[in-house]
Amino acid sequence: MSDARILIVDDHEDNLFALESTLAPLGCRMERASSGDQALKAVLRGGLQLVLLDVVMPQVSGLDVVRYMNRLEQTQDIPVILLTGLGHDIGLAVTAHDLGVADFIVKPIDPWLLRTKVRYLLRVQERLRHLEGQLLALRSDTAAQHEHHVPEQRPRVCRPRRPEETPT
Repeated sequence: MSDARILIVDDHEDNLFALESTLAPLGCRMERASSGDQALKAVLRGGLQLVLLDVVMPQVSGLDVVRYMNRLEQTQDIPVILLTGLGHDIGLAVTAHDLGVADFIVKPIDPWLLRTKVRYLLRVQERLRHLEGQLLALRSDTAAQHEHHVPEQRPRVCRPRRPEETPT
């Protein structure tokens, strides 16, 4: 899990510091962004396994970032945990889950809970990458076997037996 890269996005420096401190025991590499625009640039650079994203930010909101990520094949499978200081807003939670976020957490954040959720999502991502690798290898092996072992197929012509060919 230590090779995992997590993007932490919040427009308040103290929140970024708190999130980094909370996740430090996991041993992951963390990248910071203090705006939606910076988050989009970081996501497009690739190599992320998880994004922790504040909802309310000036100009480009966290929801806007998720909408953009959903439109691009290279980013649509990166899990996102949305973070909000707006309290338990049911409409916001429904919108977030409709956008396909992995989780929605209300501030103040319980450090143990956040680490547990992040650890779980990173394990799921790791298993998914492993399965995708196995699937690619299996497809490659199957294609190679198919190329080398398929005999030439000739159409079979069946003809009716003549009476003298019928066994008695």
